[in-house]
Amino acid sequence: MDKVNILGVKVDKVGIDDAVEKILTFLSGDKCAKIYTPNSEIIMLGYQDSDFLELLNRAELLTADGIGVVKASDILKNPVPERAAGYDIACKLLKKIADTEHKLFLFGGKPGVAEKAAEKIKDTYGVTIAGTRNGYFKPEETDSIVAQINESGADLLFVCLGAPKQEKWIDDNSRKLNVKAAMGVGGSLDVFAGTVERAPEFYCNHGLEWFYRLMKEPWRAKRMLALPKFAITVLVHGRKYKQE
Repeated sequence: MDKVNILGVKVDKVGIDDAVEKILTFLSGDKCAKIYTPNSEIIMLGYQDSDFLELLNRAELLTADGIGVVKASDILKNPVPERAAGYDIACKLLKKIADTEHKLFLFGGKPGVAEKAAEKIKDTYGVTIAGTRNGYFKPEETDSIVAQINESGADLLFVCLGAPKQEKWIDDNSRKLNVKAAMGVGGSLDVFAGTVERAPEFYCNHGLEWFYRLMKEPWRAKRMLALPKFAITVLVHGRKYKQE
């Protein structure tokens, strides 16, 4: 696949539909494919941390989640076709595997959230839920969580621990997992469960989802400072990275 190199992070130039089709091929594979959807904040983490940068680039699929990433690809004159957010990819993927033999495991969220999300996903999409596990655990519990996922028979795993924890968890455990695809989808679990409302369509379509979230959650203001910092860094340093 063609890629755009944004501050060292090699983002695949795929839209939502192409990303879904790629994940479907992973589900027929023989190993656990790692799927991340980096936004500008995650890319900045990679730019500042070489270990995390290498981790991101080990993924089998990286999609552009966030208008900042889309605009960065435009600045670098190597544009992605569209914003391919984790939630949007997940929704279309669930439609594709509805009423098939594929099984989904949900890992993350506060206690009870994964179970609510499982019920909603089963009712809405007709997808078989192999199991759930909340995202509160001690490091020494990781092996038992991996065993639970493997014993469930799931071939698709949504990891919803928030970035960068979910990406690190997937990377650390991908060789031990029997699933064919593990995807980091952050706060999507809360949206599926109905405990958090996604931004209205107008905000999503106009690249203003971040603004809607800021209005709803003012405590995010400090984190939002990463957006202008990202834009300036791409403008100043972005062109030194070789485009593919």
